[in-house]
Amino acid sequence: MLPGYVPFHLKDMDPTSAFPFYAYSRRISGTDSYVPLHWHEEMEFIFFREGEGCVNVDLEQYPVKAGSIILICPNQLHSIESDEGTALSYDSILFPLTLLSGGEDDFCDRDYFRPLSEGKIAIPVLLTDETPWYHTFITAMEDTASLKRYYAAGYPLAIKSRLFQLFYILIFNEGEPRPRTRPRKSTEKARMILEYLTAHCTEHLTVEMMAEVSGLSESHFMKFFKSTAGLPFIEYLNEYRLNMAGLLLETTQEPVIDVALRCGYENVSYFNRLFKRHFGITPSRYRRSME
Repeated sequence: MLPGYVPFHLKDMDPTSAFPFYAYSRRISGTDSYVPLHWHEEMEFIFFREGEGCVNVDLEQYPVKAGSIILICPNQLHSIESDEGTALSYDSILFPLTLLSGGEDDFCDRDYFRPLSEGKIAIPVLLTDETPWYHTFITAMEDTASLKRYYAAGYPLAIKSRLFQLFYILIFNEGEPRPRTRPRKSTEKARMILEYLTAHCTEHLTVEMMAEVSGLSESHFMKFFKSTAGLPFIEYLNEYRLNMAGLLLETTQEPVIDVALRCGYENVSYFNRLFKRHFGITPSRYRRSME
């Protein structure tokens, strides 16, 4: 499971595949118009096909619209929100940089991929049609994403070759990677809070407890959490737990009551109500729909 909020289902990431390259599409609007703040260890390239909205990357806001591309480095905090009254559709490719590593003595790994993974070098976050090399990059990115539909012999070689091409376009046009600035204190504070939430999500967590963990007053914590994560703390915690429950229902045969307990819900009736409100169906029907 990815750290922080899980923005898509494990089945979309093809967990049975030994080759860790994932491509998925999503549309957010209406009551589901926000992907809360989260992070993961993979690199992610996002291409927006429809609508307008905003992406938050390490607490910096980037407006996006149809045609925008967002590049997310490993472990960067990020969230996505559609503008009110509009739908935001996007395609994403997700992969660990170790997929392109040739080992300790590999030149590309030493100078590019390892520093990116460790947050030591920076790349552009937002690409638009005003970026001089935009069209070359988007053509290569769409070509890469399209390969998820084909699993012929040599499929991993084709994917890796396209990913190397994307980084070549990026680095050739941007020049030598520049050092990444130190994250702001607010970014580090948000990451610390989310890391604690992830590690203790099945326990009884309250605003009072989280305020103490974060070294903030309760009122300051509530304001800080909502402004950075995009949701009130309790709502975010429930989102996280319910997505965890969805993954367990898809990937295990544990009884619903055990899934509820594992996800921090001692009252199964309450869990069922929250789950149905979130997914639109009961946990049992959700599991059957995934079979």
